[in-house]
Amino acid sequence: MSGIRTNAAAELLGVSPNTLRSWERRFQYPTPQRTPGGHRQYDLSELEALRRVLQETHNISSAIEVARQRGEGPGTATRLLEAFDHFDDSAADRILEESLAVRSVERSVEDLMLPALELAAGRDGREAEYELACRWATGWLHASRRVAPPATRPEGVLLFDSSGRLDTEGIQVQALELMLRRAGFRCLLLSIGLAQERVARAMRALDPTVLVVCGDQATLDVVGRLVYAVRQVGSEARVFEYRDSMPVSGSHSIPTLGAKPSEATANLKAFVEGRRLDRATVAPAVTAAAL
Repeated sequence: MSGIRTNAAAELLGVSPNTLRSWERRFQYPTPQRTPGGHRQYDLSELEALRRVLQETHNISSAIEVARQRGEGPGTATRLLEAFDHFDDSAADRILEESLAVRSVERSVEDLMLPALELAAGRDGREAEYELACRWATGWLHASRRVAPPATRPEGVLLFDSSGRLDTEGIQVQALELMLRRAGFRCLLLSIGLAQERVARAMRALDPTVLVVCGDQATLDVVGRLVYAVRQVGSEARVFEYRDSMPVSGSHSIPTLGAKPSEATANLKAFVEGRRLDRATVAPAVTAAAL
C-alpha cells in the first residue's frame, strides 16, 4: 500500500499527529487508508493539496472545503479507490480524464490506475468493489487500445497471458499490451494455454520478434510446451517474462522485462534496437534445461 504514516503526514502539514487525527474525525479529510496492521497511510497528493490551500486560507475548515472543490489536480489512486468503493464508474472516468489532462496515458495507467487496483485488492468484505474496479479498468484499457495509433515498428510482440481471471495481474498484462501498442509494436495477446496448432497459426500470422510470458498462473509444463511449439515452426523469437511470471525459483534461462509496463516497454525497445537491457531487470541466463 502506498502513502505516508501519520507522523510524516503531520510534519508535512506542520501540525501534530493528534491534530491531524482530529481533522479526520471532524471533517473526514484528509482520508487515510489502513494497512493490514491497522496503521493510517495518507495519500501524498491529497496532503500536498491541503498544504497548499492552508497556506492561502490559514483556516482548516475553509482549506478543506477548497481542497475538496479543487480536487487534487491530477487524479490520485486514493480518489479512484473511493470511486470504486461507491460503485461510481462515472466518477472513475472523470478522475482518469483529470489525470490525462496533465499526464500521459502511460503515466495515468501506471501512477493512478494500477496503484488504485492494488489498494482495492485483498480487502475483506470488499470483493464486489474490487470486481467493479477490475471490470472498469479492463473496459478502459480496451477502449484505449482501440484508439491506439497504428504500428510503426516492424517487430511483432506475442504476449502469452496465464492470469486467466479478473484481477490485478490480468490488468497488468492488458496495460503492457496497451503501452507496447502505443510504442509502435505490432502486438497480439493470447492465452498461454492455447493448443499447439493454434500457437503455430498465431506465430505465422504475426511473425513475432519477441514472445513474452505474462500472468501469475503459468506452470512449467505449459511454458515448456509453448517454447517447443514456437521452435517447431522455426521461429527464433526471443522469449522474455513479465513480472516474474516464470513458475520456477532461482535462476532460469528466461530474462525478465521488469515489473512495470513502462519498464517492460523500454526494455523491449532496447532489445530490438540492439541496446543493452537494464541489468537490474535481466535474470541471469543459464541453460535451456531450466525449462
